[in-house]
Amino acid sequence: MFSKILIANRGEIAVRIIRACKEMGIRTVAVYSTADRDTLHTALADESICIGPAPAAESYLNAERIVSAALAVKASAIHPGYGFLSENAEFATLCRKNGIAFIGPSAEEMERLSDKSRIKAIAKEAGLSVIPGTDALSDVKEALEAAESIGYPVMLKARSGGGGRGIRPAYTPKELEEVFPLSVAESLAAFGDGGVYLEKCITPARHIEVQVLSDEYGNAVALGERDCSIQRHHQKLLEESPSPAVTPLMRDTLMSKVEKAIKKIGYTGAGTLEFLMDREGNFWFMEMNVRLQVEHGVTEILTGVDLVKWQIRIAAGVPIPFSRDSVRLRGAAMECRINALTPGVINAIHVPGGPFVRFDTYLEPGTMVPPYYDSLVGKLMVFTGTREEVIRKMKAYLCELIIDGVKTNIEEELEIISDPRFESGDYDTSFMEGR
Repeated sequence: MFSKILIANRGEIAVRIIRACKEMGIRTVAVYSTADRDTLHTALADESICIGPAPAAESYLNAERIVSAALAVKASAIHPGYGFLSENAEFATLCRKNGIAFIGPSAEEMERLSDKSRIKAIAKEAGLSVIPGTDALSDVKEALEAAESIGYPVMLKARSGGGGRGIRPAYTPKELEEVFPLSVAESLAAFGDGGVYLEKCITPARHIEVQVLSDEYGNAVALGERDCSIQRHHQKLLEESPSPAVTPLMRDTLMSKVEKAIKKIGYTGAGTLEFLMDREGNFWFMEMNVRLQVEHGVTEILTGVDLVKWQIRIAAGVPIPFSRDSVRLRGAAMECRINALTPGVINAIHVPGGPFVRFDTYLEPGTMVPPYYDSLVGKLMVFTGTREEVIRKMKAYLCELIIDGVKTNIEEELEIISDPRFESGDYDTSFMEGR
């Protein structure tokens, strides 16, 4: 097992990883930009080291500075969290060259699976239904020809990265011509890769993802599905598990297919396969995320499986000792993402307590929420016996959660879960349109 882990991230995910390491008896090192000098993750870690000024490109995205910091403090491994360098094959390679374990898939796996058009081909070979689409497009002319063959509406997507960036729908050839350069530019700015591909736009649909753990010994475990259909501009706002639209039989069939596919792919670590579910109940594979998801806590409180600890164990060569049949998939869990809509200093914060409630955050009185990074400041998660109960529980805890000093989206989350369409469970990815 690793003796010391450097966390190459910030905010709530850095705090989450540090706490998991403490429970495992592993020493931790926090890195921080000058904007995060006094934040919670630097106080909780055993050691902390500044890696640069506020802009992410000069700090959290600077691979050489992070590896240099790890070498300086003699860290045996680096955990990248999510975002930033978590899916960067060059960073994983740099870690390995310097004798530092990267807690995640190998650079070779990342390169093989980060190209979304390539992973779709692999998934199809593994027996998953794949949305009709293309490889990376060379220009708008090729895109127009492909769209004519696939049929409108279509969706342009970034070849690299995620988080909704680079995604542009098109319903006509003229619209495709207009959005193509926008998608390329956004992809280049966000991921340093302007490659985009095209796929059929399935609508209406639900966004369903399956959490997996897989080790180097051929063990693969699917840990249920999360419904991530509540989104704005492809940015998730709320997740729940299990999905109210997935029956037990559908779930069992999907989990079996995913486990088979993961074994065929030969993936090692924690990962997520994302699908679009159409009205007929068909699951269409979209992409695979080769990292920890923001919403991983929903699966943790539903199943009792600590995904961060298992990421670390798998990276250290520990085999997974359990199967899907032994994992609890009962009850209901839900997460509301709490975003700061403005920067500012936290004057006061009240976190609700009680059985089966969890709030992952880096906020405390005096914390400065900077304008440089992602707006996520916390994730409120609850678990109970039924979906009806979990909605009531979430309403109660959202009302109790107080964050003073910045404007947040707490009221909007309350509006979402109080909407009759959401309460009925009959919603899809169009839910937030017009809101």
